[in-house]
Amino acid sequence: MNTFPAELSLPENSGYREKDKWIWCGTAIEEEGKGFHLYASRWRKDYPMLEGYVLFSEIVHAFSPTLEGPYHFVEKVLPCFPDPHWDSRMAHNPTIVRRNGEYLLYYIGTTYSKTPTPPDIIAKERGMMLEVYDGIRIGLARSNSPAGPWKVCPHPVLEARKDNFDNTIVTNPAPCVLPDGRIYLYYRTNTPGGARIGLAIYEDPEGPALRFDHPVLDADFHIEDPFVWHNGRNFEMLAKDLNGKTTGEYHSGAHFVSDDGIQWDFAGKAYSRQVLAPNGGKITLGSLERPQLLFDKDGTPKALFAAVADGPGGFSKADNTWNQVFLL
Repeated sequence: MNTFPAELSLPENSGYREKDKWIWCGTAIEEEGKGFHLYASRWRKDYPMLEGYVLFSEIVHAFSPTLEGPYHFVEKVLPCFPDPHWDSRMAHNPTIVRRNGEYLLYYIGTTYSKTPTPPDIIAKERGMMLEVYDGIRIGLARSNSPAGPWKVCPHPVLEARKDNFDNTIVTNPAPCVLPDGRIYLYYRTNTPGGARIGLAIYEDPEGPALRFDHPVLDADFHIEDPFVWHNGRNFEMLAKDLNGKTTGEYHSGAHFVSDDGIQWDFAGKAYSRQVLAPNGGKITLGSLERPQLLFDKDGTPKALFAAVADGPGGFSKADNTWNQVFLL
């Protein structure tokens, strides 16, 4: 069932980069006869990568006439509301899906009122960072075209819940459109025991949602960044292995399958951070995260988009990040 190659290959001069920005996430969709639209996160590079995203991330639209790219900036999409809106200061984690001829762009957002600490000491200022981070919720923008314009829902479509397993944040939105039009929205939340994957089911994209009071993937699979799709028969998921215990490789890609989208089984390692370079050699990427697939008309995955970083590993050790396209 695993349709991924033994080793991913880096196409030359591909993906989406901006020299003076941190680039992360990346979700793409094809406009037949025109090209490929990519929605990615970016933020200022004078701040450390991890702290900078919490404070300054925005979602931008990029485009390429070819699948590999390179992709070029078109416009900023989010945040779009003025203060003091719930998502007026940060937008991140875009994922785009098509449903009944409409395009749905899910994302996370938050806001804050304080002036950010200067970049040289921000990593030590945990108080403000936690306050901003704990305000993260999931939002939705809608359009009749993959190129926009987007109508942004004024309220979150998923929030944290008091007195439940997801009482801190809801993040990493992973919408899966079923053949009957329902949306299974998977998300990550943090608990004292580690990351959990929750599920909310929507008849209408803006809700209300039927939410499960238990995680669908618990501490036995310590994962984040889920990407979920329905292949016409059952559900499949890609996710980042946070500690390497599931796949045997730290931060590699984990592949899961499910008959009902609720009970999941591990199906094997989908990909490694060690990839084939254009010159034929092998390199190990510092990060390979936020997996997002692009499909053929028949539903077969034809490309993997992922957020990648250089360096030996770890957000604080990266000099550059970008969205990379891997042909499957």
